[in-house]
Amino acid sequence: MADRRELFKDVKKIVVKIGTSSLTNKDGKFNRDFAKDVARQVSKLKSEGRDVILVSSGAIGTGCEALEFKERPNSIPLKQATAAVGQSILMQEWTKVFEKHGLKVAQILLTYDAFSDRKTYLNLRNSMSVLLELGVIPIINENDPICVHEIGETFGDNDTLSAMVSSKVEADLLILMTDIDGLYTKNPKKSKDAKKIPIIEDITPEIESFGGGAGNKGTGGMKTKLEAAKIAQKSGCYMVIASSEEKDLILRIMNGDDIGTLFIPTKNIEKNKIRWIRLSKPKGKIIVDEGAKKALLAHNSLLPKGVVNVEGQFEASDIVSIETDSGIFAKGISNYSKKEVEKIKGKNTDEIEAVLGYKNYNEVIKSENIGIIKK
Repeated sequence: MADRRELFKDVKKIVVKIGTSSLTNKDGKFNRDFAKDVARQVSKLKSEGRDVILVSSGAIGTGCEALEFKERPNSIPLKQATAAVGQSILMQEWTKVFEKHGLKVAQILLTYDAFSDRKTYLNLRNSMSVLLELGVIPIINENDPICVHEIGETFGDNDTLSAMVSSKVEADLLILMTDIDGLYTKNPKKSKDAKKIPIIEDITPEIESFGGGAGNKGTGGMKTKLEAAKIAQKSGCYMVIASSEEKDLILRIMNGDDIGTLFIPTKNIEKNKIRWIRLSKPKGKIIVDEGAKKALLAHNSLLPKGVVNVEGQFEASDIVSIETDSGIFAKGISNYSKKEVEKIKGKNTDEIEAVLGYKNYNEVIKSENIGIIKK
């Protein structure tokens, strides 16, 4: 059996998805003690230099509590209205529990379109990157009030959403905190001979057949969790399904404890976005000096100081080739247009605003948006 401590020793970026059933007490009210415990564990990980992103369900449940509904609404408009009420309260609750640890939180509401449109996705990605650099905890949820799909159908109680977020921010580990302690061969609540599967490397048709329905409070059953696992595996991200009732669950997973079901990512996978960048046709060229080339090959960002010249016609968010006198060695997504790069080339980062009259980014190209072609 794989040594989880060894597997997770280099994990830097973690996405933790918290389901409705985990955030809600038996009476349907928000579980504040649980939220406090999550904040404590996340604070510990932050102190170790790890980045944590939360994907939090519970807006509808919190809204039901605030509106004093005796049961969860069925109609789409009422669900959306309830979510709109609950979302702000949900964020207030998260703000309170993280404040006690000196941490700030940021609300990010997403729809599927955020992943379909390249520029929207890049803006999201850059915003997330800056929040993490500032030490802020991004808290993500589906934007239920404006979602055009059946609530719960698009992302499945945020299971799929958390996997897509993990993929796009290139997380190392996704933890799904739920009401069951892993994937079983049968429903453990109904079958005594059900066996938990500790590690899954390949999601076969047999494994898929083990996916069951949703819980009473949430919308995401094991089927959506398996779909999330497929996305995570393809993007090179470990994923663990485990019970939120386990004490110190997040910390124990990071410690390598044998908890829940672990999904192993595809080996030697190249990140989807990097592959997309490397295979894309560039719209222009950015010529850099040897010092900048050395920095980029060491996985650093391209700063204006290292830019020597610019060719072609490109806008912000376009693919460009990155070259020296000896030829092309990388491609990347430019944060600035050709005209802007021409103006700031050779300048220090703190001069960008004086030259352009504004500063959108410190970097011409962020390190995470660079695909190396040859060294």
